[in-house]
Amino acid sequence: MNNTLVILLGPTGIGKTDLSIDIALHFNTEIISCDSRQFYREMSIGTAVPSMEQLKKVRHHFIRHISVVDYYSASRFEKDFIQLSQKLFTHHSIVLMVGGSGLYIDAASGKIDEIPDVDQSVRDKYLDKFRKEGLESLRADLRLLDPDYYRIVDLKNHKRIIRALEICETTGKPYSFFLHKKGMARDFNILKVGLRLDRQELYRRINERVDRMISEGLEKEAGDLLEYRDNNALNTVGYKEMFRYFDGEVSREKTIELIKRNSRRYAKRQLTWWSRDKDIEWFHPKEKQAIIQYIDQEVQE
Repeated sequence: MNNTLVILLGPTGIGKTDLSIDIALHFNTEIISCDSRQFYREMSIGTAVPSMEQLKKVRHHFIRHISVVDYYSASRFEKDFIQLSQKLFTHHSIVLMVGGSGLYIDAASGKIDEIPDVDQSVRDKYLDKFRKEGLESLRADLRLLDPDYYRIVDLKNHKRIIRALEICETTGKPYSFFLHKKGMARDFNILKVGLRLDRQELYRRINERVDRMISEGLEKEAGDLLEYRDNNALNTVGYKEMFRYFDGEVSREKTIELIKRNSRRYAKRQLTWWSRDKDIEWFHPKEKQAIIQYIDQEVQE
């Protein structure tokens, strides 16, 4: 049997965590998180980190292993992942990766060419433009230089837009060029299993999960992180809305409504990202046995 990385992916709130535990137990393997916000040790409620009970059932990696003040990127994740996977494949023929961060999944799959560093002057140029002309000016530049990335990026996230513009200017190529390249070959097979639901059912689950986060203490967690609000890690659904609430811009009721709305929008962007990937086999989250049988069949071939 060849070593196989099974990637269980799907939009936020669809139920990846519970299902991944059952799959990992079935194959007696370990889980690598590919949720870029679960990496941060100070964030747990708003990122739906697996519970202590779940973490005890199956060994997890890349859960709360860095700080919100640390710089981290897809390229660094790729290096960390390669190093870890080499160790895991000495003990397991199947390793399970779970998450919803499309860029990081692509990095693990070897689908991102090395993205070059950029000159600080280029970054400063776009930061200055953002301060003077606002977000819409950056959006207009991105729409012109990289329409493919414009369609999938969070258009409210100025840092991601600036990052893409930096690469466009530095390399003379669209940022999406680097995301869509075949990249580096891996010495293991990759099997992608996607989860999807009827849109209304997915949105209902997302709304219910936000309500749980609120009851579990998201407001306090965000409050404890207020001093770090300018760090990229905190430019995340759930936290950024809470920061506006703390600033007195919106009511608590409106804040919860915005978190639900923006979570639904994030799920839509995730599905748009994966729509280009024809290697994903899609299942309903309740089709656990069908998923296990599919994995069994594919790894035996």
